[in-house]
Amino acid sequence: MDMQGVAAVSYRGESVENRHIAHIAVVNAAGRLLYAFGDAGRVTLARSAAKPAQAAAIVATGALERYGFDEADLALMCASHSSETRHIEHTRRMLSKLGADESALRCGGHPSLSDAVQRDWIRHDFVPTPVCSNCSGKHVGMLAGARLLSAEAAEYHEAQNPMQQHVRRIVAELCDLPPEQVEWGIDGCNLPTPAFPLDRLARLYAKLADAADAVDAGHDRSDAALARIYHAMTRHPELVAGEGRYCTALMRAYDGALVGKLGADGCYGIGVRASARTRALGADGALGIAVKIEDGRIDVLYSVVSEVLARLDIGSAAQRAGLAAFHRPPLLNTRGVEIGHRSFPFELAAR
Repeated sequence: MDMQGVAAVSYRGESVENRHIAHIAVVNAAGRLLYAFGDAGRVTLARSAAKPAQAAAIVATGALERYGFDEADLALMCASHSSETRHIEHTRRMLSKLGADESALRCGGHPSLSDAVQRDWIRHDFVPTPVCSNCSGKHVGMLAGARLLSAEAAEYHEAQNPMQQHVRRIVAELCDLPPEQVEWGIDGCNLPTPAFPLDRLARLYAKLADAADAVDAGHDRSDAALARIYHAMTRHPELVAGEGRYCTALMRAYDGALVGKLGADGCYGIGVRASARTRALGADGALGIAVKIEDGRIDVLYSVVSEVLARLDIGSAAQRAGLAAFHRPPLLNTRGVEIGHRSFPFELAAR
């Protein structure tokens, strides 16, 4: 069997059940590719992994200062949250700062990303509305930014709206690409979503970590907004995802040393702050990591991302142990009997 591109293999007993193709890119703060597996240049729909870049566009409008949005609000703008009560209430508070209600949002309700929340909704016959969208914070931020850029704020989600044109420019700039080299589709939440080479996603996350390093060291940076976003996400990981979710567990485990964000259908971005370990890996400072799973399996994505962190020896053994339930989860049947396991037959090649 040709194992080219296979990053993870799922077994039932000793039999191979599924082989999962993946692409991995690891870059330094300047965007130079350090390690790779598969196609590091694969044009990838970043989906919600692009939210920090979209949030940077919101920050650039001056919306945070104009409407009094705080650091926690900024974290929710970057979130794919679980629609827990705290997430919904937080969205409503953000809307109140705009003097708006959820009828102004152009996203829709959907099942919760949390099994526990979804069971509770079913139990109470609850029908989710726009404030329950996992992207509700981003939508409030886009609405706020659109109000400052033009009078056409009501349709802030439309590709030709001045807000989305502004987002397109910022995303391309943060990925170090000409705007015409960024492709755009429509995300599940009804906002435009970008596609660009996977190593450019790693570059975006390296920039987030690098900006945090620079600002915390007292340097005056033109990209200080990225440091604000980094700190918002790492200081409020419970808002970025939710209880039992990988993004929250990852950022809690690493306690500010890295930022991470899921993108739907198997995409993930991580920015690692400078350390002796990043320097040993060949980075002068921060490190960016991006992973794409071809079959879109989120559980496999979390396993591979955790394996990449282990292969690169990022963080302590205790920190990585905090991800054990995602890294090598026991594969159980309905009786709780362990019936399989997962292996990782890939090698990160130095570039």
